Amino acid sequence: MHRIGKLGLQVFAAPDNMTGQAQIQVKAREIDFVTSFGKNIQALLDVLGIIRMIKKDNNTVLKTKKVTGNLHSGEVAEGEEIPYSQYAVEEIPFDTIKISKYRKGVTLEAIAEKGYDAAVQDTDEEFKTDLQNVVMDKLYAQLKAGSLTGHESTWQMAVAMAIGKVKDKFKKMRRTATGVAVWVNTLDVYKYVGAADISLQTAFGFEYMKKFLGADVVFVSSEIPENVVIATPLNNIIGYYIDPGDSEFVKAGLSYTTDPTTHFIGFHAQGTYERAISDLYAIMGLRLFCEYLDAIAYISVGGADTQTLGKLTVTAAEGSETGKTKISVKEQLMSMKNCWKYKDAASATTVKYGDDVKNWSKWDGESEIASTAAHHITLVECDQNYKAVRSGDVTVAVKS
Repeated sequence: MHRIGKLGLQVFAAPDNMTGQAQIQVKAREIDFVTSFGKNIQALLDVLGIIRMIKKDNNTVLKTKKVTGNLHSGEVAEGEEIPYSQYAVEEIPFDTIKISKYRKGVTLEAIAEKGYDAAVQDTDEEFKTDLQNVVMDKLYAQLKAGSLTGHESTWQMAVAMAIGKVKDKFKKMRRTATGVAVWVNTLDVYKYVGAADISLQTAFGFEYMKKFLGADVVFVSSEIPENVVIATPLNNIIGYYIDPGDSEFVKAGLSYTTDPTTHFIGFHAQGTYERAISDLYAIMGLRLFCEYLDAIAYISVGGADTQTLGKLTVTAAEGSETGKTKISVKEQLMSMKNCWKYKDAASATTVKYGDDVKNWSKWDGESEIASTAAHHITLVECDQNYKAVRSGDVTVAVKS
């Protein structure tokens, strides 16, 4: 029988590398960090309609795309060769996605003075917010580089035209916009709504509203300059990430806790005893990226008005009833919020970009119109504020 008294207290010492309460608490802190970070960005991805993020290797070059080409006329005479409609997609290197490394430390003295919650947990939240800002800042930088530029006299018109321009661009690229996201300055929004009460939601640090001024989602931010409106189709935005839980990192002894669902960020917490510091490490390679740079509209309010009235191709034929004409327009509306307006007169009506056509007659795009032989019908596409965007004119053919 052993005499424990002679063996001393060493008999009761914990085994080496045992998982104890301290390790469990640290692991819980890591899991909480990566899970909440993943939920935050997933909320934004849901708003943007991004179903899944695309995994990339470290140091992958991200390229924007530009589509060039035109659709050849389909009016080919009998027996003639049908011409090819040629399109080319040009890829332009824009940036590189790579793992970035971050570190935060909290001293033993800070914990003793302020308590664990204030010194560690609260600073963890601030650290997480700063990491979110890294992702957002890179997206803002690309949005501000949009090549669909223009000027409008009013802020509301700038919003309408930004939406119209990106939808029109996608249409010309033979793509359909699943929706449009708009970015505006915080002060511009409140100047517009005045005393009206608006409700903003938050996702991954973005404040946003849904279904506002014709946009599917409007992001409100002080990062956007005043008197500037930026827009792009929702399906122009892609999410990329590098998996921080890569097995190659683990082999090197660098094991980070990741969210098993998202894998967007790696997190590790440990105590550095030689300095009495609680160290926090994070690694991340995460990007929200616009695939087509020329499908980002950057519209300024004020300054030189470079916008010109778009053209509509309008034709006319005799109607099915006496005194009526049937007009047709080749183009489609640039926005679901836009509508057709027309004026019937003895001569063509002069229209300038932004003219108010609220009092003109409304056309549904199909119905025949009562008119007089040799009269002109001037057709206008107007935005939701009844401001002219495009116009065309035709001499009517009336059934006698």
